[in-house]
Amino acid sequence: MRLCDKDIEEWLKRKELIIEPYPTKELINGITVDIHLGNTFRFFHEHKRSFFDLSDSKKNKESALMEIMSNEMIFSRENPFFLQPGSLVLCSTFENIIIPNNLVGWLDGRSSLARLGLMIHATAHRIDPGWKGNIVLEIFNAGKLTLVLRPQIKIAALSFEVLSQSVLRPYNLRQEAKYKNQNGVIPSRIHKE
Repeated sequence: MRLCDKDIEEWLKRKELIIEPYPTKELINGITVDIHLGNTFRFFHEHKRSFFDLSDSKKNKESALMEIMSNEMIFSRENPFFLQPGSLVLCSTFENIIIPNNLVGWLDGRSSLARLGLMIHATAHRIDPGWKGNIVLEIFNAGKLTLVLRPQIKIAALSFEVLSQSVLRPYNLRQEAKYKNQNGVIPSRIHKE
């Protein structure tokens, strides 16, 4: 069962679901909470590699990924990020989210932005029970125009689904969880050491 706006407000009031900063009533509609774009971004450098083998052993994988990705960069409303057609950028949500062990979150892009070619998640739209941190967005420009991304624009919406009971292995307690307490824009970690 998905939470409706009234239920979302109740879960937030009871601090069972935490969204910081606390969303105003105008951001909670129907079954979603609007979330905003943060100001940290990572993108792919111009590089010499023509491919990246995802099936390689984990040896040197992390350093190879960092070689082709930028460091975390900060943008502002006055100095926005320009996303070229056919380009991918990683960025984080402005909001910090804590999801309890009996709830799963679902991230969806905004229809008005999708109609311009903006995709906000390549495949990762489930937010696991026990999640804590910023959500990294895999933003892709599938359109033909350069899109200007300014921090704190409404970028996506979160909805929440109640589980039959609390999970046995919430994300924040799993040993192999690669993105625990995520803060900022963490690049891909294909293998956790």
